[in-house]
Amino acid sequence: MNLQRAYYLLAAFYSLLPLMGLVAVFSGGGTPLAVAYIALGTVAAIGLWGYILKRGFMNPRMWRPFAALLAVGAVVQLVIILTMSVPNVALTWMLTSSIFSVMMVILLYHYGDRDQPLWATTEEADAARQLTALLDTTSPLIAVRREGDHENSVNVDRVDGHYCARVTRRSNEGQEAFERHFQHPETLVFFLEKFANVTVQDFKTSR
Repeated sequence: MNLQRAYYLLAAFYSLLPLMGLVAVFSGGGTPLAVAYIALGTVAAIGLWGYILKRGFMNPRMWRPFAALLAVGAVVQLVIILTMSVPNVALTWMLTSSIFSVMMVILLYHYGDRDQPLWATTEEADAARQLTALLDTTSPLIAVRREGDHENSVNVDRVDGHYCARVTRRSNEGQEAFERHFQHPETLVFFLEKFANVTVQDFKTSR
């Protein structure tokens, strides 16, 4: 069995857990928190499939806080189990969710890293290819975008396989400069368009 097949089986197993929870609820084995367990398990399974298939589901900003929520929930439940008397039904739900949350916390934390091509749109992926091609011929790249009394200048370079963007934003109110580093050009394109209002076409026209 190769690693990819093992991941598929893992995702299938985690996808079955919410269904098993529903069966338990309808069989009279639920707890007041059963709905929350099932909802969290369903969202976690979606994230796991996204991680395995390398596809972006929902918003990338939600997955790391969600992983932190699972981690905190697992710790709290373990503390309750060790320090309080818990009914057998609730004990089963709490142990199951705590044990199976551990791996999900790790995988969903990595899944929530925005600096991955899987979060790029088709347009961003195409722009990333163009930007990479430009950097292959000219480095660093410089672009300037002016709109009214606002001016954004960007310097983009590739160093040791990483992409570095230095942005300077000027206006009548003053000047702001910052620098960011990325592993993938798709994330760089997203950053430039969102925070500097600069596109690949601006680098082409500035050459």
